[in-house]
Amino acid sequence: MKIKVLITGGTIDKTYKELAGELSFTETHMVDMLNRGRSMADTLSEVLFLKDSLEIVDSDRAFILDKCQACDEQHILITHGTDTMVETATYLAKSLKDKTVVLFGSMIPYSVDNSDALFNLGVALSAVQLKPSGVYIAMNGKVFDFDKVQKDKSLGIFIDA
Repeated sequence: MKIKVLITGGTIDKTYKELAGELSFTETHMVDMLNRGRSMADTLSEVLFLKDSLEIVDSDRAFILDKCQACDEQHILITHGTDTMVETATYLAKSLKDKTVVLFGSMIPYSVDNSDALFNLGVALSAVQLKPSGVYIAMNGKVFDFDKVQKDKSLGIFIDA
C-alpha cells in the first residue's frame, strides 16, 4: 500500500528562530520524522505549501482537494495546522468518498523538545492504513471522524464534539 503525504505546514513544521524570537517555516521535517520513527510504510511526500492554518483559505482547501483527487493513491496523510484542521477536513469530506484521508499536526513543533509531532504522525500513519474510506483527524492518540471532533484551545487537545 502506497501512502501519499501532502504537506501544508502548521505548527508541526515550524522552527524557532532565536534572533527573531518567533516560530516560522524553513522547510518540512516530514522525511526526517518518518526516518526517525523508523517507518516502513511506503510513502511519497509532496509539499503543497507551508502555511499557518489561520492563513489557509478556501482556495488553499480547493488545491488540497484537487491534489487528493488527482493522486493515484487511495490512502492520504495531510499535515495541517490545528486551528483550522477541522474546517479543512469538513471541506474535503464533502467531495472525497473513495479515499482514506487522515489529517494530523502538532501543538508543539517537531523541532522543539517534547513535541507531540512524532506521536501524532504514528497514530495518523496507522489510521490511514486501517480505517475505511473517509476523512479523519488523528491527534492526541485518538482518531476522530471529521464531523465529531473539535479543538479545545483551553486544554490544547482535540476532543469529541
